[in-house]
Amino acid sequence: MEYLIPLLIVILVAIVVILVFRRKHNATINELDNKKQQIQHKPILEEMTKVKQLNMNGQTEEMFERWRNLWNEVMDHDIPEVDSLLFDTEEFVDKMRFGKASKTEQDIRDRLHKAEQKMNSILEELHNLIGSEEKNRIEMEQIQEQYRSARKNVLAHQYSFGEALSALEKELESFQPEMAEYNELTSKGNYMSAREVVMRLREKGDQLFPKLHDIPTLFSEVSTKIPATLHELRSGKNEMESQGYFLDHLEISHKLDAMESELVQLKQQIAELTVGPVKRRVEEMKDELESFYDLLEKEVKAKAYVDQHHLAIAERLDHTKQQTLTAQEEANYVRQSYHLTDEQLAIPVKCLEKLATAESKMTLIQTRLSEERSAYSSLEEELRELDQLTGEQDEIQSEFHNRLKNLRIDENTARAKIVELKRTLHVKERSLQKANLPGVPEEIDARFEEADENIFVVEQNLQEVPLNMTTVDTNMKKAEGAVQEAVAKADEMFENALLVERIIQYGNRYRTTNTAVNVKLLEAEHAFRQKRYSKALEEAGIAVEEAEPGALKKIQKMMKEQQWNH
Repeated sequence: MEYLIPLLIVILVAIVVILVFRRKHNATINELDNKKQQIQHKPILEEMTKVKQLNMNGQTEEMFERWRNLWNEVMDHDIPEVDSLLFDTEEFVDKMRFGKASKTEQDIRDRLHKAEQKMNSILEELHNLIGSEEKNRIEMEQIQEQYRSARKNVLAHQYSFGEALSALEKELESFQPEMAEYNELTSKGNYMSAREVVMRLREKGDQLFPKLHDIPTLFSEVSTKIPATLHELRSGKNEMESQGYFLDHLEISHKLDAMESELVQLKQQIAELTVGPVKRRVEEMKDELESFYDLLEKEVKAKAYVDQHHLAIAERLDHTKQQTLTAQEEANYVRQSYHLTDEQLAIPVKCLEKLATAESKMTLIQTRLSEERSAYSSLEEELRELDQLTGEQDEIQSEFHNRLKNLRIDENTARAKIVELKRTLHVKERSLQKANLPGVPEEIDARFEEADENIFVVEQNLQEVPLNMTTVDTNMKKAEGAVQEAVAKADEMFENALLVERIIQYGNRYRTTNTAVNVKLLEAEHAFRQKRYSKALEEAGIAVEEAEPGALKKIQKMMKEQQWNH
């Protein structure tokens, strides 16, 4: 028994392995058999039948015979050999000669692959032949139609093709031999060779037929339209020069002469059917001619601007100069009473320097105008620059003049502000003195003293000669801030003191019943008498909040309502 069980296990494993290998090879045999059937059923005969509808001569007949021989080779030799090998493989599997079966299966795959390549080659060549015949027929119909249309166009409009007529007729005549060659090849069944002829004709037509559309337009441009434009530009230029325009800098005459010479070359290129470069150059010429019109128009507009504005700009320049001189004199007078910085005093000086340069340029412009030897576009540009410079300097000196005028206004405003600040402090001090309080804390007194000192500084600044308003403005801001701070602190102190009194009055109801409240209120009263109103407010607030949470907010609300009603 100890040997029997392992032996049985080995036998079972061997049986399983044999079954697995058998199933695998049977599946492979079925796959190969299906592949063989697919090759057998490729529609070779059906496609070859379509070929019989063509002219069975020449290339077509030769190709047909080769396809039939190749198909017979596959069907009569390759497929039977595969059937025999499939049968052998089945026997190998039945006899469990799996290694031999695998080698035979690979041999079958190789044979089927070669057979399939033969069949696919036949189908591809069949499709190419049938497709070539159909493509040839369709494309030749198109080419012949284009050819007939081209011939008709050339005959009907010979004059519009100018010197290119002879070359066009020669090119069209070259189509005839190749079309005849196509017909001959097709009639003999040489469809593949005919395909090459069709492609040559199509390429030739793609190059020639568009030229039939372009040449009349180009011929008209170089023979009529552009020469007319050149003449018009020459006439316009001459007329403008007779009216006083200076146009030498544009070099238009030289460029027009070059174009006229180039037109002769372009006509020759058209006669030789070199259309592409001529077409591009004609478009460039038209753009250049349009730019000449723009340049002449620019000179006309520039002359209109110069005629209309040059005197006004000269007058504005002189006016700005006079205003600047006045501002300079005023600055020298004002500096006796008010302090002016070196930078401020330099403003009219710098303006006058720039205006002097502008005057020199204006004189030169006027000289060039009288000599009529300058382009108006250049004069316009220079005048616009002068006008801009004059405007900038006019704005600078006007701002400076206004600044000088405002110095007296700023001084009076500062003096009035000092009076107002002193009154505000005085009123607030009197209100504190009349208040029923134990006294004013030292902090508040210090705030008022500081405000008084800042006001005094500004008063001293206003006594200086010359008066420095920049210093006055700086110290005035400090004085205003000090006064505002002092008044705010005084108001805060007064409100705190009043609130303490109200809280103590409210808390008196709890003195007899709550010892802690009474102690806190006593401390608050003591701090109040010592002018420590913030401390008194803190102690009184804690007292009433301990006795009645929310009482402090309630008291504050009652006070606001009383103030509102008052």
